[in-house]
Amino acid sequence: MRMNMRMIMRMNINRSSILTCLPLLLTLTLPACTTTEIDEFRQGETSISASEKIVILGRRQNNNYETEGSFVNCVANIVSSGKDGITVVPEQEFLDAMFPFFEPRTAPMRTTHLKELMSVEVAEQKLEEFGVEYIVWLDGLTQRTDGGGSMSCVIGPGGGGCFGFGTWTDDSNFEAEIWDMDTQESVGSISTDANGQSYMPAIVIPIPFIARVEANACSGLGNQLKQFIKGS
Repeated sequence: MRMNMRMIMRMNINRSSILTCLPLLLTLTLPACTTTEIDEFRQGETSISASEKIVILGRRQNNNYETEGSFVNCVANIVSSGKDGITVVPEQEFLDAMFPFFEPRTAPMRTTHLKELMSVEVAEQKLEEFGVEYIVWLDGLTQRTDGGGSMSCVIGPGGGGCFGFGTWTDDSNFEAEIWDMDTQESVGSISTDANGQSYMPAIVIPIPFIARVEANACSGLGNQLKQFIKGS
């Protein structure tokens, strides 16, 4: 793929595995569905051999939130899985070995900061020992954006139960920025936006039907990241 080219890939619910719909009850037709969009922006050529490694790190500099470690691990598992998997250095192993250079207050925010870090001999040596070809920074979160419905529960001498119907919407927004350690420059970014509506009907017992928003965001981002680094 040529440099400075932008590729936008949109995955439609009814045409790809990115969309999932779960049936509620036999008598209900409402589904719990997710829609995922993936945007890729490439700034440089990439490739990686079987002996080379990458590390995937979550951004944690923002005081309002931090990228969840579970999402970072999920993306790492996707990237490293399969016959075409890429070797991924575990995040915590990397952070422990590189202490204190990648702590929240000291981690490089931009490639200019990375170049400054690489001028520190001990940091450069440690990075070379890992054999990391690409650093991938993940930034984002999942948040609930809307909700509605009502539900009431009662308890009596003969038992109890809940009755009603609730619904809510979750939105996952994540971005991966890829740094090439040879050039110490950013070679591109991948962003994903997954949203879905979940339902919880209650006829005596509440039964949640959860849209797997974050799981779909992880799968889409992880698979696209694997293709990006391999240069395909």
